[in-house]
Amino acid sequence: MPFTVYHAAPGLLPELVTELGEAVTAVRDPLVTADGPPRQAAFAANVWTEPVFLHVDSIGDAAKKLKAIQRNWALVPSGHFRRAALVVEKLPKVTAKPLVFGAPLPTAPLGAFTLWEENLLLASPATSEPVPGGEYRFAEDKEGPPSRAYLKLWEFFTRTGVRPAPGELCLDMGGSPGGWAFVLASLEARVFCIDKAPLAPNVAHDPLVSWCQGSAFGLDPRHAGEVDWLFSDVICYPDRLYEWLSRWLEFGQCRRFVLTVKLQGETDFALLDQFRAIPGSRLLHLSHNKHELTFALLGKEKEEEEDASGGQGETF
Repeated sequence: MPFTVYHAAPGLLPELVTELGEAVTAVRDPLVTADGPPRQAAFAANVWTEPVFLHVDSIGDAAKKLKAIQRNWALVPSGHFRRAALVVEKLPKVTAKPLVFGAPLPTAPLGAFTLWEENLLLASPATSEPVPGGEYRFAEDKEGPPSRAYLKLWEFFTRTGVRPAPGELCLDMGGSPGGWAFVLASLEARVFCIDKAPLAPNVAHDPLVSWCQGSAFGLDPRHAGEVDWLFSDVICYPDRLYEWLSRWLEFGQCRRFVLTVKLQGETDFALLDQFRAIPGSRLLHLSHNKHELTFALLGKEKEEEEDASGGQGETF
């Protein structure tokens, strides 16, 4: 029977196990094995799409069998830590340099493995993310962005391959001090931010950025007109965010949404299923999310782009 391995996002292993439900066959922190082909899992940082068990006689044999499949491997420790580290020492070195925003992602095949038992490897030559452990580390901009929230958008745009085009109108709801507005303006998009607090001076002075003092939820979507993107990193309860999003989907004229779902308190999986039920949407956990998820609705145009490319868009 086919099975899949899911690498839990840090601190979210219980949520991943609950999300996968009855398909779960084993849990070895941070890994979960589950029956069936790969599926979207919001609480997974990475998905091993072609996992196999390999019996090995020794540390050297383990390295030999991995190298016979391909060159590049990243260890995900889940037990037998010293022995697994010795296997890594016999493999070609994989250097994961910080990513440069806007540069292409690595294209060389990168597999993932763990030492499941003393003489049993669990390995997958292919994973859903092209970076070790699904962790997107960037060469950071320590001068321009007024907060580290900008890394969420860098990662989202990098992972999906979709970003605002120059001149597109972006609403940044509750965007103070301006981490997301900084990113959007750097892409030459027009940004209209609504927040009770002002933006950082360097963001506020950008000619592409406008700010209006007010509540992020106060804008009536019926009065907003046509909008290319709606962004929100507002701290609020998920049910309130869902109600707000529903109003926009019913009355607004916005093509694409990127919203942070703050998981305050016990995770409400029934509510998360309501987000997932929105056609064309996706929930995912970014490396730069904490106890939160990112909701994305990229619209019909994104689906057409993936169809035209033969389905090469993001699957997991």
